[in-house]
Amino acid sequence: MNAPDSSLALPGAALRAAAQQAQQVRASAPPLIALRDVGVRFGAVQALQRVSLDITAGDSVALIGGNGCGKSTLLRVVHGLLGPTEGQVQAPPRVAQAMLFQRPWMLRTTVARNIAIGLWLRGVRWADAMARALQALERVQLAHLAERSARGLSGGQQQRLALARAWAQRPQLLLLDEPTASLDPHAKHEVEALMHEFAHAPVAAGEPPLTMLFASHNLGQVKRLARRVVYLEQGRVLADLPVTDFFNRDLLRSVSPQADLFLKGELL
Repeated sequence: MNAPDSSLALPGAALRAAAQQAQQVRASAPPLIALRDVGVRFGAVQALQRVSLDITAGDSVALIGGNGCGKSTLLRVVHGLLGPTEGQVQAPPRVAQAMLFQRPWMLRTTVARNIAIGLWLRGVRWADAMARALQALERVQLAHLAERSARGLSGGQQQRLALARAWAQRPQLLLLDEPTASLDPHAKHEVEALMHEFAHAPVAAGEPPLTMLFASHNLGQVKRLARRVVYLEQGRVLADLPVTDFFNRDLLRSVSPQADLFLKGELL
């Protein structure tokens, strides 16, 4: 780990002030998605507790924390798959978004049709949907498998296909739930490279930038892909910092001792 920047060797109060200033800078831009005191309960289990979070356009945000901390629930709330038990999710009425799950579900048809059918269901003409599907497959280097059965692909190939399927929808917001957790190292590298490419692709004039919100246990991946890190524990947000600040141990320890223990591997 790199040594902390000497400019951050400040007393605890000053470190907390620096973190608050970073949050205020983010707050100056209107959020794409805003969660306000969001809670989610499953019976006796409180999965999320008073979560307030702003996601700005073009951001790349990593959600980290132990198993059961609320990462997947938070992603599903943002995507609209779960309604909050309390609080509000504020978003413009037409934010195009797509979600990628840890184990994507493949339709029992060809690789190309797995992409085209989703576009067709959204009103795209079939010929245009197939053309966009092939373009998406080129993007993830799977065009040569367009007529192969999607369920016959390897795990890494299926995840790349799922990314192509999401990208073909031209989302403004891309949500990913542990997208490389079950993959071998080579497949992880391929999927991560695509995530980086999508998040940093040039934006045409007048088009919104891609915003990425992803959950990960891979701290190296978080360092490489995220601009901002949100740490959750028992359904609560305990730290929300730019990635460089999150991995600055002096700053993190001041903002959230629990997140610092998690980073050291001492808090499960």
